[in-house]
Amino acid sequence: MTNFELYRIILPVTDIEEAASFYSKLFQQDGELVSYGRHYFKLGKMIIACLDSKSDGREAEHIPNPEYIYFAVDDLNTVHHHAKTLPFKHCDPEIKTRPWGETSFYTIDPWGNKLCFVQSETRFLGGKFIP
Repeated sequence: MTNFELYRIILPVTDIEEAASFYSKLFQQDGELVSYGRHYFKLGKMIIACLDSKSDGREAEHIPNPEYIYFAVDDLNTVHHHAKTLPFKHCDPEIKTRPWGETSFYTIDPWGNKLCFVQSETRFLGGKFIP
């Protein structure tokens, strides 16, 4: 049987320079410009790729990711405090514990991409749901 590993997630944006600046501040790293319209951020084994299709030479309509992308973090309080200083379209004002046991907060970036940040040790990876 073949093994599958997710290694890159695209975040559609409309301005690669603004996205690189925004996500550099969020992830606290510079990342890497890999083409005219792509800026990569390495998070563990995963790459978050900001993609400005028009700057990358493709005529594509900007469509943000329709569902949330989840990030596990070691210090949710610090990330939440930091996120509230950035120009998110939306950032939950409070951290909450969800019915499935995760402690998290939800955001929407300036391009409409939905992101959720979860305290690492509370992430729910499946199994029997017990409310």
